[in-house]
Amino acid sequence: MSKWLQLAKDHNLPRMASIQNEYSLLCRNFEPGWSEIALSEDCGLLAWSPLTRGILSGKYLNGAQPEGARLTIETRVEHRGGPETDAAAAAYIDLAQRHGLDPCQMAIAFVNQQPFVSSTLIGATTMEQLRSNIDAIDVRLNDEVLSEINLLRRKYPMLF
Repeated sequence: MSKWLQLAKDHNLPRMASIQNEYSLLCRNFEPGWSEIALSEDCGLLAWSPLTRGILSGKYLNGAQPEGARLTIETRVEHRGGPETDAAAAAYIDLAQRHGLDPCQMAIAFVNQQPFVSSTLIGATTMEQLRSNIDAIDVRLNDEVLSEINLLRRKYPMLF
């Protein structure tokens, strides 16, 4: 990103306005390096897969393969499955439920609240999921929830 921005400056080219990377509660490798550059260079993240391909919904826990779900019909092998991923997803779902939050909306709200995120790219299989994901724009996570998210991140640092 830094090189691209410098080349644009040096050659009087259009400046890059954003970068599109995966970012979610389970995939936070944009932090800290990329996020620092994004903030200092005003080049925000277009965060894709805020639900980690639906894993944070809980529908794939314990190897479940719901009919019609993305990872059930996907032809690529999902490298994120397994007991550690299940444990992390279950912990985030439990956190959301203890605070009266929808787990998917909490996951999307977390991404939306990051200062380096310009836009969150949501996806949905059903109209109900799409409505819920869109409604996450109105969810603000309080300091207690954010603190518990940080504790879970220490327990489940980088799964992917």
